[in-house]
Amino acid sequence: MTVNCQFCQLDLSQQLFSNDLAISIADGFPVSPGHTLIIPKRHFSSLFDATEEERGALWKLLDRTREHLMTQYCPDGFNIGINNGLAAGQTVMHLHIHLIPRYSGDTEDPRGGIRWIMPDKAPYWNE
Repeated sequence: MTVNCQFCQLDLSQQLFSNDLAISIADGFPVSPGHTLIIPKRHFSSLFDATEEERGALWKLLDRTREHLMTQYCPDGFNIGINNGLAAGQTVMHLHIHLIPRYSGDTEDPRGGIRWIMPDKAPYWNE
């Protein structure tokens, strides 16, 4: 546990689901209804620092959370993302996986998905 880490200091009443190594919570700044974070209980910043057991626990919880979101929100798709490192936009240095429900019509043209982090390179279909 790291004292200054907001994910190490979570109020457990915020959790949606958990297993031995990870928890899921609603994102505090959701980009869509149902935006959820999957967070390891152990403090580390990079997916590449996770043990094999932790990676398995994270993916199992991702699946369980997705099932819940399908029932509660009926999304038409999902974006799943990890910002790994400052250059990639990571602002909380405790690994977390974004599970972002997507809905038909929530954006004019969703093609390219996460490629829009580099807007000038996203619409590769125009080239």
